[in-house]
Amino acid sequence: MQIIWHGQSCFQVIFSQGKNNYVNMVIDPFSEDIGLKLPKLAADVVLVTHNHSDHNNIKAVSGSSEQSPFLIQGPGEYEIKKAFIQGILSFHDSSSGQQRGVNTIYTVEAEELKICHLGDLGQKELTPEQVDKIGQVDVLMIPIGGNYTISAKEAIKIMSQIEPGITIPMHYHLPKLKIKLDGLDQFLKTLGIKKLEPLAKLSFKKKDILPEEAKIVVLKA
Repeated sequence: MQIIWHGQSCFQVIFSQGKNNYVNMVIDPFSEDIGLKLPKLAADVVLVTHNHSDHNNIKAVSGSSEQSPFLIQGPGEYEIKKAFIQGILSFHDSSSGQQRGVNTIYTVEAEELKICHLGDLGQKELTPEQVDKIGQVDVLMIPIGGNYTISAKEAIKIMSQIEPGITIPMHYHLPKLKIKLDGLDQFLKTLGIKKLEPLAKLSFKKKDILPEEAKIVVLKA
């Protein structure tokens, strides 16, 4: 499996379905109005966590074949090309959605791995039901920028609830981003990490995930 970050909460996930057979997934493509540039993307599946312009620019993603991408925009269970996708209801704020509405957490199972994308989670902690639905996670994508989502300290609390093998921070300040968010340094400092060298992409298999050695991976946008 490969995970590539394009900034904000937008990820490209590529997983194998056998020899020379790959499935492309894009999560939360953003509008370039936010100041970041989105590369040309093609996908078999597009996941949208909520209906805000920095997460729902589905027109920017073309189909990876002659068909348009299969679009998922909310809670439910889906199976596409041997990948099992689950959308879990959550909230964009800490007041049950009264300020910013609902958000969908997604888990994706493929290649004997499970990844989880929290979208614009604003809850200070997950409910027991949400934790149960998320289950055991190999890779977690978590917002850390505060203001519109959880902060760095709240993110660490959520991480302790999920206990992923690898955590990838997202939705934080980047050069040219017009949305006011906290930076990556604040998250790393809270964890007691001075610096991490960003990777262009994360490539991994099930054998690479060691739950007893939880890692933070920073990706280049």
